[in-house]
Amino acid sequence: MANTPLDGAGYLIRGLSLITKPGLRPFVLIPLTVNIVVFSLLVWLGLDQFEGLMDRFLPSDESWLSWLRWLLWPLFAIALVPIIFYTFTVIANLIAAPFNGLLAEKVEHYLGGDLPQQSSGIKQAMKDIVPALLSELRKMRYFLLRAIPLLILFIIPGINLVAPFLWIAFSAWFLALEYGDFPMANHGLKFKVQHQRLKQSRLTALAFGGSLTLMMMVPLLNFLAMPAAVAGATVFWRERLKGMAD
Repeated sequence: MANTPLDGAGYLIRGLSLITKPGLRPFVLIPLTVNIVVFSLLVWLGLDQFEGLMDRFLPSDESWLSWLRWLLWPLFAIALVPIIFYTFTVIANLIAAPFNGLLAEKVEHYLGGDLPQQSSGIKQAMKDIVPALLSELRKMRYFLLRAIPLLILFIIPGINLVAPFLWIAFSAWFLALEYGDFPMANHGLKFKVQHQRLKQSRLTALAFGGSLTLMMMVPLLNFLAMPAAVAGATVFWRERLKGMAD
């Protein structure tokens, strides 16, 4: 199967459609509620702190580089918004992780897939809380080891011109890893194997994560971003990643 950006965006759109299906709506409720609460806090904090962050990273009006301020403002805004959104996405996923795994399981059943023999439902989701949290912490470690050096680039003159582009690409890649984990973990795949499979379909994964980044920036639609991403990643897994060799 071709490895194309259009497929990546398509998986997210299909995920958004799936979460409206009557058989899946009850399993969307908890991830959706978590997302609404977290993103509401994000909007409040973002409005309060955004201008200060821009002033900290951009040249001041008194600087000899002040002429660059209006040129760089849109670029830094595009980069800082995903940083803020991703921070809260990590928090939301940490809270909703076991229920996202349950949603991925139900989406796969809805699509006609089979999972390894195990009990399912809310009780199983509660039992999976500790493994799900550990998985989220492993992903957070992966994220921080790469995000911190990237963020340092924002304060290095000259290099900070390309930092927003690098950050956008990295955040798109990591969102694919973040949500791809839920269906793949249901089949017992460890993070290293998940990473390898997504690398084999890198363009599709980047487009999936990039489309999700854009969705997270759209008011109201961003509330549906988490469950739509889980459902879309499950379709991605079934149609492309499942049959790959490790």
